[in-house]
Amino acid sequence: MEETSASGQWVASPRAFLVEQHVADTMTSAHWHDHIEINLLIAGTMTYLFNGKQEHVEAGRLVLFWAAIPHQTILVTPDSPLICIYLPLVDFLALPIDITARQDVLQGAFIHQASPSQGVSVSGTRWVQEWSLGDPSRRQLVIDEVAVCVRRLILDHADSEVRRSVAAASTSPSIRHAQTLTELITRLYGEALTLQSIAKLARVHPTTANRAFREVFGISVMEYLTRFRLSRAMQRLAETDDPIVQIAHDSGFGSTARFYHVFKERTDNTPRQFRMAARMR
Repeated sequence: MEETSASGQWVASPRAFLVEQHVADTMTSAHWHDHIEINLLIAGTMTYLFNGKQEHVEAGRLVLFWAAIPHQTILVTPDSPLICIYLPLVDFLALPIDITARQDVLQGAFIHQASPSQGVSVSGTRWVQEWSLGDPSRRQLVIDEVAVCVRRLILDHADSEVRRSVAAASTSPSIRHAQTLTELITRLYGEALTLQSIAKLARVHPTTANRAFREVFGISVMEYLTRFRLSRAMQRLAETDDPIVQIAHDSGFGSTARFYHVFKERTDNTPRQFRMAARMR
């Protein structure tokens, strides 16, 4: 489905829509890629650590999030079948969705379907079956149906003020530290940050901060910060005409040269190439 960089940090397939099913499992490290991800558990429950929060996912309820923000499953019930749908960013941007709701997704909203639905579980199973057949007409029908579901899911989310369920089952010190640190990064990523300055704000020792992050995410605090900055820069590149030099500064990279170097190294594209691809919709 996707190509993984040698470092295993970035998974990218900008034009590829995909539907797949597997048994959900906990992730050994944080994962990120440039799709809008839609998940549908057929049975069981799981918990993501996403954007500084624990997000509880229930069976029969669609969830949607932008996967360029590093994310990781930290709790999964045994033998839980999971349908994953990967909608390329360029195709998401082409959907007729209210700009405020669209920005909400790209800025880190984790959207839940309001209530479980037997109908959506039936649809999800059919999407997997029809996608696996490989017939172009059937696959296009799957893409069209998923697009309508995404529009409805986002519209329902915007219309309802449904409070999301947050998992409380896992309260280990490492997860609590990771939540605090990611919340700080979400707020302060545009500033000049070091491990020491982030740890000080979180009131933990830098060694403790990194140990907690590696235990939960499988990466260091500063690696997560870099990935988060890239996700925010990608949003600006795709959504605005802001100068690249301004985006580099606002995203916390310090210089345009540094921004270009990190962006190319991590995504195999320059910021300008990424922006052009996002506009081809």
